[in-house]
Amino acid sequence: MGGAPQFQLCLVGGTFDRLHAGHRLLLNAAVRSANRVEIHVTSDAMADQKSVNMQSFETRRDELLNWVELHAPQRVSVHELTDRHGPAPSHSSADCIVATPETTGECERINLKREEHGLPPLHIIEVAHMLDVGGGILSSSRIRNGVVDMDGHPWFSPDWEGAVLKMHERAEPELKTPMGTLYKGPEATPEVAMLSALDEIQTDETILIAVGDVTVSTLLDLDVLPDIGFVDGQTKRQALGEDQQVNLSAFTHVLHASNPAGVLTPSLQRAVAQAAVLEEPVVVVVDGEEDLAPLFVHLHVPLHAVVLYGQPGEGVVVQPSNLATKARCRRLLELFEVM
Repeated sequence: MGGAPQFQLCLVGGTFDRLHAGHRLLLNAAVRSANRVEIHVTSDAMADQKSVNMQSFETRRDELLNWVELHAPQRVSVHELTDRHGPAPSHSSADCIVATPETTGECERINLKREEHGLPPLHIIEVAHMLDVGGGILSSSRIRNGVVDMDGHPWFSPDWEGAVLKMHERAEPELKTPMGTLYKGPEATPEVAMLSALDEIQTDETILIAVGDVTVSTLLDLDVLPDIGFVDGQTKRQALGEDQQVNLSAFTHVLHASNPAGVLTPSLQRAVAQAAVLEEPVVVVVDGEEDLAPLFVHLHVPLHAVVLYGQPGEGVVVQPSNLATKARCRRLLELFEVM
C-alpha cells in the first residue's frame, strides 16, 4: 500500500554493525512512515562496550550513507550517538521512533523523559525481527559470531551436513592462490616468517587458529598457544618421525577426526564445529590430511578469528576470517562434489 507518510520526522537509533537485512527492514519502515528520518549511530566508545570486533563508526556511518544515497537521499540524515537516548527526549520536531521488540521499552522511557520536557510522546513503530534461514533472529552478533551472512544465510550449507565433499578440479586453481597475506621467511627457520605475521595480529583480541604441524609447533616454540590447532603428523605429505611430532600437552582439549586427502569429511566438520565453540585451547588431530581444513574452519568461526598456515618454501599465510574470506570459502565448497 502506498500513500503519503503519516509522520513528519522519524528517529532511528542503533549500532548498525555489519549493515544487514534486518537493519534495512528497520530503515525502510522509518522512510515509509515519515517525511524525514534521522539515523543516530552509536559512537566507537559506545559500540566497543557492546562487543569486540565492532566496525568503526566511520565504516558503519559510510554503509548507512550508501543505503541513504540509494533509497532516500533528500529525506534522511545520519548523526553520531554519544549517549543512550541521544536527542530523542528533547527533540521538538520528532513525532515518531522505530523500535525492535526489545528496544520498545527504551522508547517508552524516552517518552517519559519527553513528558518531563513538556513534549508530546513519540509514536513508537515496532518492527518485527527478521529471521534468518535457520529460524534464528538475524542480528549483528550472529554475523560477528560467524553463524550467518548479512542476508541471514548460513555460511555452512545444510546440504553439506553429513556429506563427504570431494575436491573438484575446477576448484584447484583457486585453492592454489593464497587467500590472505603471505609473510616470507626461510623454510629452515619458520619462526622468522611467523614473528613477522604475529607482529601484525592483535593476539589478545583474536581467535588464533593454526593449521599444520610446522605452524602449530612454531607457535608453541615462540610461547604462543593457538586457540585452535590442526595437526596430521605430516609435513609436505611426509610422515614426521617420532621425535618431530608436535607436543600437544599445552592444549586443554584434544579432538580427533578422520579426513583422507582431497576430501572434506563429516568427521572433520564435526571436529571443527566443536572446536569453534570451546573456550579453552583445543587441537584437532587429523587422521589423513588437514590441508583443506581452512575451508571448513572459516565457515564456523567468528569474524575476529585468524587462520595461519604454512606455504612450503615461502613462509606463513595469514587469513582473517572476515566476510570476504567466508564468502570465498563457501563459493569454493560449492564447486566440490557432494558424495
